[in-house]
Amino acid sequence: MATDVVPGSVGTSASFSLRLGQAIFSSASLLFMSLGVEFYSYTAFCYLVTIMGLVIPWSVTLAIVDGYSVLVKCPIRQPGILLIIVLGDWVLSILTLAAACSTASVVDLLLHADGAYCPTKFCSRYQISAAMAFLTWFLSSASSLFNLWLLPSLWW
Repeated sequence: MATDVVPGSVGTSASFSLRLGQAIFSSASLLFMSLGVEFYSYTAFCYLVTIMGLVIPWSVTLAIVDGYSVLVKCPIRQPGILLIIVLGDWVLSILTLAAACSTASVVDLLLHADGAYCPTKFCSRYQISAAMAFLTWFLSSASSLFNLWLLPSLWW
């Protein structure tokens, strides 16, 4: 049973696609947030920038590992390494969801407040950034679940 390959688990082309998507969406989220020079005024926006700054190298590194595993046709099947990847994905997934939710709620608050606290140009960028963060979260949680699904078959 340890030789079963779960689509989306580390070392597969589906995992490479998920990691590439995470890197692209998190980079887009960071880019749209950084285009607005006022993002540092709000803690939620700084939090999103920080988390996306963590997700990008994590996703790019694992995309490189997945690409190499696919090219040499040798998927990673060591339980210890897979556990670290699952835990890293799980933690970053939760942090990404928190950042996306906090950013979306602050943007909504700024848009619907009585005064004009946020110019439409900046708020639309912040909304796009939050949407990209939600897409990053979706792909990150999918990666975590696929790898978690594979983990028990390696230990038992």
